[in-house]
Amino acid sequence: MATGTLKAFVCSFSIIFLLKLNGFSCQQFSISFQQPSGCDVESYFDISSLSCVKCGPNQVSSKSRLACECQTGFRVLVSNGASITCQQCPDANQGITQDGYGCIRCPGSLGENGKCKCPKGSVLVERDGNGNPLNEARCEECNATEPSFSAPDLTGNRCVRCEDSFINSSLSCVCGASNVQAGGMCFSHPNALPTSVASNVIFSQLTLSVPSAWFSSFLYSSAAACLSFSNRTACQSLGNMCVMNMHSSSSINNDACGLYNTVHRATAAQGSSQDISYWRTNLPWLYYGDQLGLASRILQNEPLPVGFSFKGTQKNTNIELRAAVYSVRGEFLRWESIGEGNLQLCPDTPTRQQSAFTFGTAYKQSCVLSVSELLNGYPEPVFYDVFLVIQKPQEDKRLLAVPLLNINQQFNGQFTNEGSNKNNWYLTRRLMLVDTLSGREKFVSSTPRVIRVATNIKIGFQLVPNTQKGQVYPPLMTVTYSDILVTDPSTQTVTVSFSLEYTMDQEEARIKTDIALGVLGGVAVVHSLLKTASWKRRIASPLIDLQTIMKFLVFYAGDLANVFFIITVGTGLYWLIFFKAQLFVSVLLPLPAQEERFVIYVSCAFALKTVQFLHKLFVQLSVDIFFIDWERPRSKASKHVEGSGEAKSQASPVSIWRTYFVANEWNEIQTIRKINPTFQVIAVLFFLEVVGFSNLALRDPSSDLRRSPEAYTPPYSLILRYGVASAMWLCIGLIQMIFFTVFHERFVEDKIRQFVDLCSISNISVLLLSHRCFGYYIHGRSVHGHADTNMDEMNTNLKREAENLCGQRGLLPNSDTQTFQISITNRLRAQYDRIIEPISRRSGPSRLVDASANPCEQSTKAYHTMNRFLGSVIDHAHREMDYIVKDKLLFERLIGMEFIEPLDKSIFYNDDSHSFADVLFYGNEAVLLIFDTLFFCVVDLGSQNFILAAVLTYLQQLIFRLIRNGMGRRNLASKTLVDKRFLI
Repeated sequence: MATGTLKAFVCSFSIIFLLKLNGFSCQQFSISFQQPSGCDVESYFDISSLSCVKCGPNQVSSKSRLACECQTGFRVLVSNGASITCQQCPDANQGITQDGYGCIRCPGSLGENGKCKCPKGSVLVERDGNGNPLNEARCEECNATEPSFSAPDLTGNRCVRCEDSFINSSLSCVCGASNVQAGGMCFSHPNALPTSVASNVIFSQLTLSVPSAWFSSFLYSSAAACLSFSNRTACQSLGNMCVMNMHSSSSINNDACGLYNTVHRATAAQGSSQDISYWRTNLPWLYYGDQLGLASRILQNEPLPVGFSFKGTQKNTNIELRAAVYSVRGEFLRWESIGEGNLQLCPDTPTRQQSAFTFGTAYKQSCVLSVSELLNGYPEPVFYDVFLVIQKPQEDKRLLAVPLLNINQQFNGQFTNEGSNKNNWYLTRRLMLVDTLSGREKFVSSTPRVIRVATNIKIGFQLVPNTQKGQVYPPLMTVTYSDILVTDPSTQTVTVSFSLEYTMDQEEARIKTDIALGVLGGVAVVHSLLKTASWKRRIASPLIDLQTIMKFLVFYAGDLANVFFIITVGTGLYWLIFFKAQLFVSVLLPLPAQEERFVIYVSCAFALKTVQFLHKLFVQLSVDIFFIDWERPRSKASKHVEGSGEAKSQASPVSIWRTYFVANEWNEIQTIRKINPTFQVIAVLFFLEVVGFSNLALRDPSSDLRRSPEAYTPPYSLILRYGVASAMWLCIGLIQMIFFTVFHERFVEDKIRQFVDLCSISNISVLLLSHRCFGYYIHGRSVHGHADTNMDEMNTNLKREAENLCGQRGLLPNSDTQTFQISITNRLRAQYDRIIEPISRRSGPSRLVDASANPCEQSTKAYHTMNRFLGSVIDHAHREMDYIVKDKLLFERLIGMEFIEPLDKSIFYNDDSHSFADVLFYGNEAVLLIFDTLFFCVVDLGSQNFILAAVLTYLQQLIFRLIRNGMGRRNLASKTLVDKRFLI
């Protein structure tokens, strides 16, 4: 019975407990947030339960709030490490021992903490020599006079020798009333120093003045100790505070740099260190004087005694820098070899970081750092005096001081080093990377309100003009600091960078480029005027009108594009060859900012060449063309007349299929080129990306086509990239053109000459008018008289022609010349226009179209009329529209202009070079090649991606080829009166 009752009780309790637990299920994993500082005086923070717990009787919380300690007048009776028991001393006059475990009578007064207190200059003694507690404590006075010169230590438990400045100032351990005690030191007030110092640090970027705990504690004492005792550590500390103040000074001399300059002037009699006038004995070297114009003399007065070489047995590309490293307190720490990441805040592999110090390699490293990382990694700033190691053969190493240009330096609130005029610069020495100390306000150990970070460090070398042995001027280190207001270190970031750049005087190169541009631009003007004059003669217009001016501008755009193209390609190849192949350094690449002028030239070349290309395209799409069919009916056939019952004899019609065939062949050769665009793109990409020619465009002296993945890859030079890309595109294009001309056209297929042969076989001549009174003529009249024949007769005719059993194909008797440049008279052109006018009117405004006319009949009639007319002109049937045949003069061929104006007779110029291809892509390969080259290079310069440039160039070629084919087909159909449905 009892057992059953117990089970029922347990079950009931469990149910009630679970119900209770379910009611608080939402709170079972949550606790109240408390901090140690939130606990009151009688509580401590329990690190186990993360909550405030009440202290025991007679106890109060410690300063850290993490434990309890006995109240004043109570000693520790029992302590087990986790808790204590406190007991009051039996005698109210007794104090608590220093360890807190005993009560002892005091020789003097009690302190606020209930412990014995001794007068100043005395130490408290509570135990004998064996450690036994005394019944009454003793106050033993430290002997502050000679020879002891002792004083109580910071704990007040033992006598130690007092600081030297006390002894030197007063021959005792007491700083007298006439002396000044600061920073734990005692000295008589130096007359040269002001009575008070400016301990505020001005963060100019934030327009914020912060009272620095470090400056208020150590600025005056460092300056006084440096001036009074020549204390080297104090002098270094003073210099460091000037560096933390950005080397800035003003007319008020009580700031860090003002005190440094005061000490610098007051110690002039002590002489200089290392025979350098700016480096005062016992003082750090911070300034290169205070006179304007010193910077240019220091940087460009004398080159380095060693030269740099990229190749050969005397190869020298190593830049060795060393730095003397000092702590913020002025202690010398060590010598460091620069290149091990000490000046580079961004983390990286040692190999890549060391690549920065290879001469000629444009190095830049940048990253984003967290403010919390900087606070943890740089609790105190470290200072660097950087030197360049000079090693001559068979001589000891020498250290050359590297001057510093601090962009944040100010004088009387004005920035002195922001401009590019070196005569206004003030060069300095010593730099730091991160300053988290000067921005601490109340205590040196507190969190800084503001930090300073060297966000941009740049080391620059300038080449000596006209050097042939790789001589450079001393390097200049430029540093820019950023002030960061610390609000949320875990989320705040800062971008930092470290770079090396190499410059030379580009003025001579710029002058030569301008001279070349001026001379070639003048030649382009003359050439454009000649082309305009030739165009005016070819259109038979003597007036200078707006159209003439526009035509001149178009011609000048094309010629000026060639000028810019020649200059840019020459410039790119010059830098590519002379920079990469030089033995001793004599040229250095222009900086990215100096390449802007070059990019403008390339952009101008591309824009002007685009104008020329579109003009060429428009001219080709508007050329007048007609196919003259020489075929005549060979016999008469009987034709039955419906309704009459009789047959009439009528000539059989001439087949139109030969004309259609020739028109289709012309349509096919409109866009043939001497290069294969697909092969061009693939070959260029192969050599640039696969073979590795793109690596030649990197801003370093290496000529290797292969780079290790672990090695540092410098940025690309736009000039070198353009030089490599344009040279590669032009070389592959020229190789294709040579192969096409020398081998393919001779041994495989020559479509231009095949078209001329086709015209002869088809008995069809071609008249092309690219201008109003100028064009080309292809004489295709068959020497056999007929082309509409069967296969046997055709083979027989070809055999007779091969065996010279018939006449020659030329226009003149006993001549093989079939292609001509023609300059026709106004009369002939006017008649041509009158015949074609009905067809031209049909495509014009609707109000000019005769609605009653049948378009097909109009086209047929115009075709036959034009065919008969042009055939009769070629046969000299029109005396008023006759022509003569002659050769062009050499000078006429060179300048592309005819000297004789066709007034009474047209002139046919013998043309064995088949220049009628000028109205095709084939005859404008130079324009197309240059346009493609510029398009490829412009896209690459904008995207820095050869693959994208190649793809877009291929698409551009495809689009313009489609436009040329489509619109050329339409023009062919409208001008030749061939139905476009038969143009396949």
